[in-house]
Amino acid sequence: MHSEEQAVQVENALMGRIYTAVRDGGLEAEPVLELAYLREEWGESTPATRELLERPAAQLTATDLIRLGEDLLRDVDFTPSFALEPRLWATLEHALEVVERDVRAGGITSTLRLVTHEWDSMGRAWVEFQGGWHGNGIEPLWGGSAQEALREVADAVQETIMAMTLNVWPVCAAHHRGLHAGYEDGMAVWQCTGDGTHTVAPVGELP
Repeated sequence: MHSEEQAVQVENALMGRIYTAVRDGGLEAEPVLELAYLREEWGESTPATRELLERPAAQLTATDLIRLGEDLLRDVDFTPSFALEPRLWATLEHALEVVERDVRAGGITSTLRLVTHEWDSMGRAWVEFQGGWHGNGIEPLWGGSAQEALREVADAVQETIMAMTLNVWPVCAAHHRGLHAGYEDGMAVWQCTGDGTHTVAPVGELP
């Protein structure tokens, strides 16, 4: 393994340790300082890394460590994996159950499920249908909101079904156009662009 890949793995492991400790309590100075050193070595200096390297470690209180640990994670837009936050996966699975109502309403009976793949270094969720999948996968961060999860899962289900069946799904009954998952008033909905964009139904409630 190349040294750069090893460094990335070390960084990811440190971020996971910090995130878990901030969430569960018991954050120690070691992973926070090690991550700060690593980021400074990469030329990615931030106020958090500088404070950590300039202050004596003995002066860092538990409150300081939590604040600075959160700052480090925020600086790199850290998102926990499904392994670190199983609730993110559970939210996506619930969203799939909701979207499946629309699939069944359309007369499609094949099994849908969420899977991950070892080759996917980003750890995304993929909707599997008839043994295949399509699209860009669903990043763990979308599991942080029920409605965002619904929209992303609906989009992934649509892409996969259409790729595997070579048919448009779902379709607006009024305009005979394919629907698209979107948002309206904070809710995941199916929309049609016929005669201007209009909402057909909330995701999970297609007739």
